[in-house]
Amino acid sequence: MRHNVNSAEERTGVVRATLVGLAVNIALAAVKLTIGLIVTSRALIADAIHTLSDLVTDFLILVGIRYWSAPADDQHPYGHRKIETLVTVGIGFVLAVVGIAVGLEAVDNVATRIYEPASSTPTLGPGWIAALAAILTIVSKEWLFRWTAKRGAILKSSVLVANAWHHRSDGLSSIPVAIAIIGANIGPIIGRDLSFLDPMGAIVVSLMILQAAWKVVRPCVAELVDAGADRATREKIEILARATPGVRHTHRIRTRRIGPNAIAVDLHIQVDGALSVREGHAIGGRVKAAILREVEDAVDVIVHLEADEPDKH
Repeated sequence: MRHNVNSAEERTGVVRATLVGLAVNIALAAVKLTIGLIVTSRALIADAIHTLSDLVTDFLILVGIRYWSAPADDQHPYGHRKIETLVTVGIGFVLAVVGIAVGLEAVDNVATRIYEPASSTPTLGPGWIAALAAILTIVSKEWLFRWTAKRGAILKSSVLVANAWHHRSDGLSSIPVAIAIIGANIGPIIGRDLSFLDPMGAIVVSLMILQAAWKVVRPCVAELVDAGADRATREKIEILARATPGVRHTHRIRTRRIGPNAIAVDLHIQVDGALSVREGHAIGGRVKAAILREVEDAVDVIVHLEADEPDKH
């Protein structure tokens, strides 16, 4: 059964959730960047940059929602929902760029440590507070992910769900950062130089960012090239149509996504050729109503009527 969300309610909810994420991101980025610069932790600085990238996606959502929530018009009869898809792709693109930049910088730093003698001065110095900053990020971002994802599911907003995963990627990326910082601080205690763990942690961060980018972008690309609904949805449409009284056969069932949570359906039904146009149209109307009522995300249905004539021998 479909559960529709009022567009005004969706817009208010998305803006509110994004503003909460924006405030948390600003606070975490400021804390991590400040501590990272003080203790010279490349992994923590990279993590802070990742958090700053979340600010870009937050602003993309706040600006974009003004456009994709606009009602359908003559030039856009199916609405403007694909603008939300484009914004979601933008989030993925920002993630990918940040991931590549962080990875290249970390690889360069690892190479420097290999070909240049290590400094006798500990890289992190008194850096236990840096580990606490990373742990704070893990806890805060996991909470923000769960809260934002829940709001996205309620509001049926793919861009909000994508941003939630962006939050989680930031939290998960702080796990190797915390491990790297702790390892680098334990090194002097056990008499070993473990400072290499810091840039290695940044490399792990970059890989996790790239993975998150791929998860965000892949479904959006499929939608932008007019990918249809999955097999289960198409089979459900066929079952609903054939179960409608008066429908004898169905064929040419086609679907395409016109937004993150919007499907357009086009199908042909065959009815008794002796029926009047009015009667046939009524049957088509019942098919359309059933699909709109029972198929998740179906927002537009076009039913083509055909006469089912008996075979002539």
